[in-house]
Amino acid sequence: MLLIALMAVPLAVSLLILAAPEARARAVAMAGTLVAAVGALFAMMVFDWHAGVAFQFTHEIGWLDELGIRFSVGADSVSMMLIALTALLGPICVAASKTAVTQNQKTYYAWLLVLQAAMTGVFASRDMVLFYICFEFTLVPMFVLISLFGSSNRKFAAVKFFLYTFTGSVIALAGFVYVAWFASSLTPEIVGHAARAEYPGLGRWSFDIATLQYAARLMSPTQQAWVFLAFMAGFAVKVPIFPVHTWLPLAHTEAPTAGSVILAGVLLKLGTYGLLRFALPFCPLAVMEYAPYVAVLCVVGILYGGLICWVQTDVKKLVAYSSVAHLGFCVLGLFSLNSAGITGSITYMINHGLSTGALFLCIGMIYERYHTRSMKELGGLAARMPIWSTFMVFFAMASVGLPGLNGFVSEFLCLLGAFQASDAWGSTTAMTADGALGQGLWGSAGAAHPGSTPGTLGPWFAAVAGIGMIIAAIYLLYMVGRVVWGPLVEPAGHHDAHGGHDAGHAAHAGHGDAHGHAALPRDLSAREIGVLVPLAVLCLALGVYPKPMLRGLEGPVVNTVELVRSGPNVQLPQKAAEAQEQRDEMEQGQ
Repeated sequence: MLLIALMAVPLAVSLLILAAPEARARAVAMAGTLVAAVGALFAMMVFDWHAGVAFQFTHEIGWLDELGIRFSVGADSVSMMLIALTALLGPICVAASKTAVTQNQKTYYAWLLVLQAAMTGVFASRDMVLFYICFEFTLVPMFVLISLFGSSNRKFAAVKFFLYTFTGSVIALAGFVYVAWFASSLTPEIVGHAARAEYPGLGRWSFDIATLQYAARLMSPTQQAWVFLAFMAGFAVKVPIFPVHTWLPLAHTEAPTAGSVILAGVLLKLGTYGLLRFALPFCPLAVMEYAPYVAVLCVVGILYGGLICWVQTDVKKLVAYSSVAHLGFCVLGLFSLNSAGITGSITYMINHGLSTGALFLCIGMIYERYHTRSMKELGGLAARMPIWSTFMVFFAMASVGLPGLNGFVSEFLCLLGAFQASDAWGSTTAMTADGALGQGLWGSAGAAHPGSTPGTLGPWFAAVAGIGMIIAAIYLLYMVGRVVWGPLVEPAGHHDAHGGHDAGHAAHAGHGDAHGHAALPRDLSAREIGVLVPLAVLCLALGVYPKPMLRGLEGPVVNTVELVRSGPNVQLPQKAAEAQEQRDEMEQGQ
């Protein structure tokens, strides 16, 4: 019941917010998110991390049993970490919105809590229909937050965000339904009574994820390829992967600060989580076949996103485009199909949410004071805001991947996974005509290289992606150099009297009161420092000592690698193969 409570509490509190007075909306929202955060902390403490591969806190409730749909939840160590990240960002976003959102607070905080409940449901779901409902429903709160509380171009950004992600999700739904239909056709006579006993949902309509995973691995290579493409259509847009990324920078730039934090911290991870949970174990044959093509898109996204960042003058847009490059590393590690790469990908989901979410918070704090994000109008703020500048430099270094901070661990493992994901570059079978060892695929000597794993990537993928790390260092350090250091530059007409702003800085609807924005101190307030400190502590702790996180992920990672590697060895039983041939012949005849 613990996971259900983590979903139900934010949902219930959202209803309480609607019933509460406008002036109490933020207090009620803070109480609700703190309760959820304490519940997630308790779950982390009682979770058995030594058995992280097993789904814990499982619970099932009858829902639509005649259709094989049940309200089923459970969490392995990957899900548990992402649920904890979601719960952590909840109170942080509420606290960060105190001065940014001063009108329509009931609407704002109610939808923020509904969004948290839906995201938690995605990571906790063990039923495909429940997963899809939560996955798709996240679009509604984010659409409202962007369209009502965003910047000047918020309407267009909200519509583009909704249409892009909704279209991909519908195609993914077709893949889910096909797998469920295929599983319903696997009768006990086809798969055997042992499999039927282990997976009671076989042979009838069922949306149990474990059952569908077993059934999907029995599909032919062609079937797996189509299902994989359907999954990619839904999850690649959500990540997003190049070239379906164009909705992200606009949504990030136009969203309110808390919306950008949630979008970067959790919503983008719904795509990578979907690839990890469904694409890899459901379609191992297709994944191994198409991995190099996906990796090429990731590398292009890494370089393209970095070069776009290089020429940005809007600080928020720069950080938004950086997410395209960073998530390219995340998916590249995932499709390395080895332990190092997948571990790096999962840790990237966590670490990117911490460091990039914190950068959006820092940018939001500047925007509240100066009403601009342009590097042409801001500079040398270390002289005015030394505390803010310290946090800004710290989180920029974490995003760059400075050793000792959390970003380094993730990027290193993703690149290592891609580098070693080819057993052809050190193959002893590369023999010349006279029997001597020849050259391997990547120009190496034919001697076997310890550490190489089966795969279709290799050193060149890692080398080209590594250039993206250099580009990231350039644009992030350039941004820090312009905004934090150098001569003081402030927007024309800005003054510091009483910590306020010119009356000419009119507050945007939903972002201030009748007199404009609330007066803010020159540097960060105690509330703003309290918002950033937990993220800074985690960035440092996970960078200096990532062992507990890596150890907790070991079980699910090894299990995923084994599922993918055993894909070519999974064969339909003889009767199932005959039945499949008959279906293929009937389809061809039609």
